Amino acid sequence: MKGLGQKRRWVLVLTALVVIGGTCGCASVQPQVKETAAPVPDKPATASAVAPGIAPAAAPPVFVNAPYFPAPSTIDLCGEPVPLQKEEVYERFDKEFTLIVYNHAQVYLWLKRMERYFPLIEEKLRKYNLPEDLKYVAIVESDLLPNACSPKGAAGPWQFMPATGSAYGLDQKGSVDRRYDFEKSTDGAFLYLNDLFKKYKSWSIAIAAYNCGEKRILDESRSQGTRDYYHMKLPLETERYVFRILAIKAVLSNPKQYGYDLPKGWGYQEMKLDRVSVSFSRPVSIQTVAAWAGISYREFKRINQVFRADEIPAGNHEIKLPAGSGKTFEQNYRPGGQSSAVSAPAQKEEIAAVAASAPAPAVKQEAPKAQPKAAEPAKAKAKTAEKYHTVKSGETLSSIARNSGVSVQELKTANKLKSSDLTPGQKLRIP
Repeated sequence: MKGLGQKRRWVLVLTALVVIGGTCGCASVQPQVKETAAPVPDKPATASAVAPGIAPAAAPPVFVNAPYFPAPSTIDLCGEPVPLQKEEVYERFDKEFTLIVYNHAQVYLWLKRMERYFPLIEEKLRKYNLPEDLKYVAIVESDLLPNACSPKGAAGPWQFMPATGSAYGLDQKGSVDRRYDFEKSTDGAFLYLNDLFKKYKSWSIAIAAYNCGEKRILDESRSQGTRDYYHMKLPLETERYVFRILAIKAVLSNPKQYGYDLPKGWGYQEMKLDRVSVSFSRPVSIQTVAAWAGISYREFKRINQVFRADEIPAGNHEIKLPAGSGKTFEQNYRPGGQSSAVSAPAQKEEIAAVAASAPAPAVKQEAPKAQPKAAEPAKAKAKTAEKYHTVKSGETLSSIARNSGVSVQELKTANKLKSSDLTPGQKLRIP
């Protein structure tokens, strides 16, 4: 019995071993079957083998080929050779050239704006018999943006400081700032640059003085014993200033060489304008004047940057209007003309306007100067019979002022209004 029990135990042990061995054998065979069906690749899977929207685990790097453009080995400024053979001078030029030649968006914006503004600038250069390279100064100063203004107070496309602007005919009186007039500021800039050249006999120094001021150049030249721009230690902005002009000249004078090809007609076109001389006896809102010409407030401000507020002050002014709008302005608002917004008497008191392309209106044929005395009783009568207007839905302070022949400010003052907000049914006194 004892021997039989031992045999049974051995049989059970052997049976268990066989079962365990069979199980392990199955496990060891299964991977081999899988490898045969779908072998594991030695390299990362390609994008086509990866589920959409999921990047490969180890995607190969992608390189963008940026062509190398060396800086020119020779260049001049207004006919004066730049000493690029000197290592330090070349490196300063190369730095500005590299920063500009790869600034694709900015270069294309310059090329577009050049089509609008360079014809006028080049015409002025011929008028004053000045070097053509001076046109690039405006790009460095303002990127050819007429409304440019610096934190230091320089303003306009040529960035005149107030005192220098006034010295060259660009006055700032109240809300009128002539530094923002592209034509007049271009005249002023070329007259100033010409005076600087006559003083220093060097265009590089003259242009540097335009940037940092005559006094700084004189002080530095005395302390350093030189008037050679390329050897002077100057403020960092001025040290880069002339080289930026040179770099801009290099790229914009031959843009295709550096990969820039603006299709013809894709630049910003020149603005064709009418010029109108006006004389206001009192301030007139720009919104009103724009409506007289049949244009928007925004369009008027874009063309007439010199008017910095929302009103044109009393006095004599020249305003610019889109071509064709001058006649509309003259027909509707010259003395004695018809107007859909302002009564004829109000026109005579408010404005005398003449389009530049049209003959002058016969202002002298009106009543003699003694007429105001005869009109005094009418004025006194008007004072006793005050006029009121009830605000209708959709009306604004500007439209009411326009239709009543008064300015917005006069309406506000007469009704003690602190804002331009109105409500239907509100009564306004018309001064």
